[in-house]
Amino acid sequence: MARSLTAAIFATALGFSACLLNAAPAQAATGTITGLAGKCLDVAGANSADGTAVQLYDCNGTAAQQWSVGSDGSIRALGKCLDVTDNSTGDGAKAQLWSCTGGPNQKWSVSAAHDIVNPQANKCLDVTGNNSANTTRIQIWSCSGGANQKWNAPAGGDDGTPSGFVVTEAQFNQMFPNRNSFYSYSGLTSALSAYPGFAQTGSDTVRKQEAAAFLANVSHETGGLVYVVEQNTANYPNYCDWSQPYGCPAGQAAYYGRGPIQLSWNFNYKAAGDALGVDLLNNPWLVQNDSAIAWKTGLWYWNTQSGPGTMTPHNAMVNQAGFGQTIRSINGSLECDGRNPAQVQSRVDAYQRFTQILGVSAGGNLYC
Repeated sequence: MARSLTAAIFATALGFSACLLNAAPAQAATGTITGLAGKCLDVAGANSADGTAVQLYDCNGTAAQQWSVGSDGSIRALGKCLDVTDNSTGDGAKAQLWSCTGGPNQKWSVSAAHDIVNPQANKCLDVTGNNSANTTRIQIWSCSGGANQKWNAPAGGDDGTPSGFVVTEAQFNQMFPNRNSFYSYSGLTSALSAYPGFAQTGSDTVRKQEAAAFLANVSHETGGLVYVVEQNTANYPNYCDWSQPYGCPAGQAAYYGRGPIQLSWNFNYKAAGDALGVDLLNNPWLVQNDSAIAWKTGLWYWNTQSGPGTMTPHNAMVNQAGFGQTIRSINGSLECDGRNPAQVQSRVDAYQRFTQILGVSAGGNLYC
């Protein structure tokens, strides 16, 4: 990867859906949502008025604790939606009940790690102050993995696949018929909890387009999920920047391209490792030995880095800037603006194949 964290070059060629007022969400599963101390997510006083507080309370089986988790991203009780007050994305913004509008402050992703995340804020549903007392308010807060952010929600709210990912294992295998077994579907789905907004933001079409865009780019980077490490070994000593204060503790030649986005350079291993809570600076080999960690490094880049572009690939897709902007953010300095049209076409071809497999349109602005 370049200093701006563009993808390493192989030697081989390589809108929100409408939430209609009081309409029942599609593919909803209904039941209690339990959290800290086994208590329930509860609507204060069973009051359905807009602005009613959402709180923690002893489970009592009433309608105030019956929540529908829908595939449209909504979580509903008493005919209204779980909502972040004032469309805020800040730590401490309170959860409330409000008429369904389809806005991003009413979209939620229930992860396999038992987090309930608002993708707009990329923050978790949280019990204020880690307090299990009745009537404790619910808020959003930066995801910490704490017990006050863990919830057991009704199964559902996805496309029916056990993982909740918009790409089924059968579709994944269809996309990558010759893939290396290292790039497992289970490794990918295990990694999703690190970035719960990924392929869980916006309408079903947008979510599938984002998944297809990510997989198309990693397909190009890895020759169809075949290559785990960069193939040109002569490049290996070139990815150590000794000007960094932490140097290259794993060795001069240890930071070559690995994984689905071909993470490379010592400073990128450190940045990704710090974000993921894994010491990749001292042990970069984890990216080629642990499938979930490899996938997480790809998702880290996709969701947090803009490279030579002007936006993250995640934002490019959820804000409908187009697939071409994901190419620019990954390897635009070497491929876009006519620099390597064959490589751009390879990425676009993969994206169009994958959206066809998922049954959605590719959208516009495919090229960079």
